[in-house]
Amino acid sequence: MKNVTDSFVSLGHWPSAGSFGFNTDILATNLINLSVVLGVLVFFGKGVLSDLLDNRKQRILNTIRNSEELRGGAIEQLEKARTRLRKVEMEADQFRVNGYSEIERERLNFINSTSNTLKQLENYKNETINFEQQRAINQVRQRVFQQALQGALGTLSSCLNNELHLRTIRANIGMLGAITD
Repeated sequence: MKNVTDSFVSLGHWPSAGSFGFNTDILATNLINLSVVLGVLVFFGKGVLSDLLDNRKQRILNTIRNSEELRGGAIEQLEKARTRLRKVEMEADQFRVNGYSEIERERLNFINSTSNTLKQLENYKNETINFEQQRAINQVRQRVFQQALQGALGTLSSCLNNELHLRTIRANIGMLGAITD
């Protein structure tokens, strides 16, 4: 046991032929030992390494397939979105054109309606002015007639005496009687 410990402690020292130890001197290492170790690693590790590489290859291929599928789906969705965008843009343009047409039509309708309303108000104003003029003229006529009547009655009252008054009444009654016969 002491030899094993000594061989680990003094790394640069070769142990005796009957003991076990590690040779850390790379230049002094036997090529046969290295080739045996490498051969054993390749022989036993080849299957494990091959399986690891195959699994890694499969995962990469699956990832690539999934990525291609996702890419295809994304491209399809992008095309659908572009188509919808074009459709919405066309509808927006149509709404815009229709909106401008509708606004212009409403503006013209509003102008025409306002013009008609102004004409009606002008007609109502003229009718009101004519009505008020007629009313004023009738009031003046009525007043002139009343004043003329009052003046005539005043003149008749001052000029007529009872006898003349009775004679005038009889003459008028006679004329009415002649007309009715």
